[in-house]
Amino acid sequence: MLDLIRHDDILELRLARPPVNALDAGLIRALREAIEAAPGDGARGLILSGRSGMFSGGLDVPSLLQLDRDAMTQVWRDLFGACAALARSPIPSVAAITGHSPAGGAVLAIFCDYRVMARGAYRIGLNEVQVGLVVPEPIQRGLRRLVGAYRAERLMVAGTMLDAEQALAAGFVDELVDVDHVVARAQIWLRELLALPPQAMSGTRRIARADLAGSFDEETIFNVEEYVDGWFGDESQHVLQALVAKLKSKG
Repeated sequence: MLDLIRHDDILELRLARPPVNALDAGLIRALREAIEAAPGDGARGLILSGRSGMFSGGLDVPSLLQLDRDAMTQVWRDLFGACAALARSPIPSVAAITGHSPAGGAVLAIFCDYRVMARGAYRIGLNEVQVGLVVPEPIQRGLRRLVGAYRAERLMVAGTMLDAEQALAAGFVDELVDVDHVVARAQIWLRELLALPPQAMSGTRRIARADLAGSFDEETIFNVEEYVDGWFGDESQHVLQALVAKLKSKG
């Protein structure tokens, strides 16, 4: 489900839930726990990766639709918790976007320090609106921080998926490399950062990312119950159930 791979003092968290690394309750919880534990386990840098051609297909809608309100509340808490852990982490992180990255995969990437994406016919974006979900405010803040307020609005309201070149031009990702070299490039970027004077780098990084970390501090913004209500709302349930039926017909 989640492979933990050590590269000396860099920890790679590789999503390993075939076929598309969809985020179910178990994987989301495992991600949160691994991100939170990494600094205490001696990691000085963190990489999130997937398999070649697929970073993550986003939320595992068929499995999550089976959950009751209490279980779904925990899923949202863990997903927000994983994002908050990345935003607040004392160690830098890189999203090694090894392929397609819609919705939940893109969300995780937004809260990393840096994003290396596979060059080619791969797509990334926050397409939540297309599946009947509101993009939560902390996630909106994260994307606005990367691409600017107006561009973020246009992308999120339409649920636009960008190809790799478009994502680079928009500032959604920081660089493109061949799919087989994404993780290696992520390691190089981290090594260069970790070679800097550690107190100066860490202190400057902490100040620079304070706004991102603060996105999860305010009660009115980080309101899990609001997003649970949205998940169980009539419109969301109708669109999500239709999506599942479409997936089953293809299978």
